Amino acid sequence: MIDNNPNQSERSRDVMLSGSAWMTAGSILSRFLGAVYIIPWGIWFGNYFFRANALYGLGYNIYSFFLIAAIAGIPSAIAKQVAHYNALNEYGVGVRLYKRGLVLAVGTGAICALFLYFGAPLIDGGNPNVIPVLHSLAWAILIIPTMSLTRGYFQGYQQMAPSAISQFVEQLARVAYMLITAFIIMRLFHGSWVHAVSQSTFAAFIGAVAGLITLGVYYLRRREDFRSLVKNSSNDIHVEAKQLYQEIIAQAVPFVILGAGITIFMLIDQFTFFKIMNIATHYTYTTLSDLYAMFAVNSNKLIMITISLSSALAITAVPLLSEALTNGDQDQIKHQNSNVLALFMFVMIPAALGMAAIAGPLNRVFYGTNQQALGANILTFSSIISIPMGLFVVVSAVMQGLSQNKRAVKFFAMGTVVKLVLQWPCTYYLGAFGPLLSTGIGLMVANWLILRYLNRHFGFDKNMLDIGFRKITKYSLFMYVAALGTVYGLNFVFNLFSNPFGRVVSLIVTLAAVVIGGLIYIYLALKSRIADMILGPRSEGLRRLLKID
Repeated sequence: MIDNNPNQSERSRDVMLSGSAWMTAGSILSRFLGAVYIIPWGIWFGNYFFRANALYGLGYNIYSFFLIAAIAGIPSAIAKQVAHYNALNEYGVGVRLYKRGLVLAVGTGAICALFLYFGAPLIDGGNPNVIPVLHSLAWAILIIPTMSLTRGYFQGYQQMAPSAISQFVEQLARVAYMLITAFIIMRLFHGSWVHAVSQSTFAAFIGAVAGLITLGVYYLRRREDFRSLVKNSSNDIHVEAKQLYQEIIAQAVPFVILGAGITIFMLIDQFTFFKIMNIATHYTYTTLSDLYAMFAVNSNKLIMITISLSSALAITAVPLLSEALTNGDQDQIKHQNSNVLALFMFVMIPAALGMAAIAGPLNRVFYGTNQQALGANILTFSSIISIPMGLFVVVSAVMQGLSQNKRAVKFFAMGTVVKLVLQWPCTYYLGAFGPLLSTGIGLMVANWLILRYLNRHFGFDKNMLDIGFRKITKYSLFMYVAALGTVYGLNFVFNLFSNPFGRVVSLIVTLAAVVIGGLIYIYLALKSRIADMILGPRSEGLRRLLKID
C-alpha cells in the first residue's frame, strides 16, 4: 500500500508501538503477578485449594460484571473524546469532560457497590459462601471507576505510562495483601477457608487505593503541562454541561456491553455449567467445582496473560483511530486498522501457541499435580481459544474508535446468541471443554462480522495482512514444535534422574521451552524481515544487536 502521508503513518506507528509497549508491559506484569501468586496461595490453602479457587472465581465473575457496569465504559469514552477534542486543539473541553466524567464515575460506583453488597443473597447462585466474597468485593467498586476514569484521561493524551505503572502498583498491592492474609488465616490461625477467600477478594480494594494514589502522583507532576495546553487551546468550541454528559453516556453505553463481552460469556458458563453437568453426569458438587475451577479460573488466569496483550493494543488504538476519524483521514484509518491487526497477529498467535506447547509443565508449576493431565489438556485448549478472545478485544475497540458502536454491539449480540445456542450441547457432550468451545465459536462469529464490516467500509492492506498472517503462522508453528520438543525431551531426561512432574523441575522445563521457542520465533521474524512490517526501523537495530544478516 502506498501511503499518502508517510510521516503521519510513521508517527502513528511509533505512537502505537510506544503506547502498546507501555500497556503491554503493565498488563503482562500485572497478569503475571495475578497468576504467580496462586503458587504460595494454593500451598497455604492445602486441601481446600481447588474449592477456594472456584469460590474466588464464582465471586470474581459477578464482581467483574458489576465493575464494568460501574465503570460504565466511561474511561474508554473519555479517552476517545479527549483525543477527539485534543486533535481540534480544544484541550479545555477535554478537561471539562474529565470533570463531568468524574461525577458520573463516583455516582455509578456508589450505586453498583450498594447493589452488589445488599443484593448479594439474590445473585449467589444458591451458594451461601459466595455472599461474603461479594460483600468484600463491593468496596473496590467504590474506588475503581475513578481510577479507571483517570487512566482514560491520560490515554486521551496518548500517555500510556501512568496507566501501565498504576496498573502494576495496583496488582502488586493486591497480591501482597492476598498472600499476607491467606498465610495469617490459613497457616497461623488455621481459620476458615471461606474467610481467607473473602480477604483475598477484599485485596481488590487495597490495590485500587494504591493504583489511584499512583495516578494522583503522576497528575501532580504533569499538572503544569496540562494547564499550558489548556491555556494555548483554540477555545473556539463551547460545549454545554448537558451536552458533555450526553457525549459521555452515548459513547459509554456500547463500551459497557463490549467491555463486558468476555465477562458475559464467563457468566453464562458460571450459571449454566453446574446445571447442565448435573443432568449429564452424577458427579458430586465438589467434583464439578474442581472442573469449573480448571477451565473457568485456573486456565483463565494464565490465558489472560496473553489476552492482556490484545487489551494493550485495544487501549492504544482507540484514541489514534478517533484522531484519524476527526481529521477525516481515510488512508490513515486504513493504515491504522492494518497495523492493529498485524501487530495483534505478530504477538498473539505465537503467545497462544507457545502457551499451548508448555501447557503441561506450566499447569504443574501453578496448580500442582492434582488431575494434571486433564488440567494440562484444558489449558492447551484454552490457549487456542484465547486467539478469538483476544481478537474480539481488539476489533471491538477498533469499531469504537471509529464510532461504529451500535454495529459492534449488534455483532456481539449475534455472537452471544450463537454461544447460548451451543452452550448446552457442547457442555453436555464435552464437559469442561464445552463452554470453551461455545465461547470460541461465538466470538469467531462476532469477529467475522466485525472484520467484514471494517473491510467493506474502511478497508485493509490485504497484501500486507496476507503475507503477515502466512509467515507469522508458519514461524509460530516452528516455535510450537521446538517448544513442545523441548518439553518432551527434558521430561524424558529428568525422568531418568528424578520426578519430572515436580514443581521445580516443571519450572525449569517451562523456562527452557520458552527461551528456545521464543528465540526461534524472534530469529525467523527478523531474518525474514516480517518484523520490519510491524516494528519499522527498530528491526534493523535488533538485527545488528543479535548479529542476524
